[in-house]
Amino acid sequence: MQQLTRGVACGMAAGALWGTVFMAPLWASDFTPLQLSAGRYLAYGVVAAGLLLPRWRSVVPGLGWREWLVLAWLSLLGNILYYLLLASAVQRGGVAMTSLMIGFMPVAIALIGYYRQRKPPLFRLLPSLLLGLAGVLCIVWPSLHSARQAAGNHPLTGLLCAVGALVSWTWFAVSNSHSLSRLQHISAGDWSLLLGVVTGIESLLLIVPSLQDSTAHGASDWLRFAAVSAGIALFASVIGNAFWNRMSRLLPLTMTGQMILFETLFALLYSFLWAWRGPTLWETLAAFLLMISVLLSVSSHRH
Repeated sequence: MQQLTRGVACGMAAGALWGTVFMAPLWASDFTPLQLSAGRYLAYGVVAAGLLLPRWRSVVPGLGWREWLVLAWLSLLGNILYYLLLASAVQRGGVAMTSLMIGFMPVAIALIGYYRQRKPPLFRLLPSLLLGLAGVLCIVWPSLHSARQAAGNHPLTGLLCAVGALVSWTWFAVSNSHSLSRLQHISAGDWSLLLGVVTGIESLLLIVPSLQDSTAHGASDWLRFAAVSAGIALFASVIGNAFWNRMSRLLPLTMTGQMILFETLFALLYSFLWAWRGPTLWETLAAFLLMISVLLSVSSHRH
C-alpha cells in the first residue's frame, strides 16, 4: 500500500508539471509548433547534460548500443514527435479539446498492460476505464464547437493532431515502462536525463527548418520564447519526467495509464486560470468523472 501511495503521489506531481506543456503554445502563440519544439528540447538537452555531467562516467558505461538506440527512439517518439503534434493541436483545436483527447491514453495503456500482465482482473479495471472514457466524451464534442470559433476554423486538423499525439505517447509510455523494468541498474532520474541529452541532440535537426518558419520577432518576443522554452524544459521535461519514471517503477502498467489523467486535470485547471473563467457544466462533470476514475483504479489495484 505504501508503494502504491508513493506511486500515485509521483504520478500527481508529474501531471501537475506536465499540465504546463499545454499552456506553452498559448504563452508563445506567435511562434510555430516547430519552433516551440526546437526551443524546448534544445533547452532540455542543455539542462539534462549539465545535471548528468558530474555522474557521466558512472552512468554511461552501463549502456550498450541497444540502450542508445532505445533512447534515440523514445526521445523521438515521446518528446519531439509528440510535442510537435501536441503544440499543433493546441493552436488549432484549443487546450480543452487537446487535453481531454489525451485523456483517452489511460484506456489504451491500461488495456495494453492488461494484455501483457493479465492482472488485475479486467472486470475490476472496467469501471475505472469506462468512467475515464465518459469524462473525455463529456467534453470533446462541446470543445470542438468552441474550437471552431477560437482557433481559426481548424478543429478537425487540431483533432487529428491530438489523435496523433495520443498514439505517439501511448507507444512511448509502454516502451519506456518496459525499458525501466529491464534496466534496473539505471536510476529513474538518470534515465530521464539521458533521454534529455539524446532529445537535445535530435532537436538540432529542427533548428534550420524552424528558422525558415520565422517571422519578424522583437527582442522581447525572443526573451519570452527563451523563458517559456527553458521553464518547460526544466519543470516539465527534467523534473516531471523524473517523477514519471519513478512512478513507472512503483506502479503496474495497467495503473500507469490512469496517472495520465492528472495531466489532463491540471491542464484544464491551468486553461481556466489563463482564460480567467470557471468550468462549464460539461467540464465540471468531466473532471469529476476523471477523478473518480483514478480513485477506482487505485482501489482495484489495492485489492
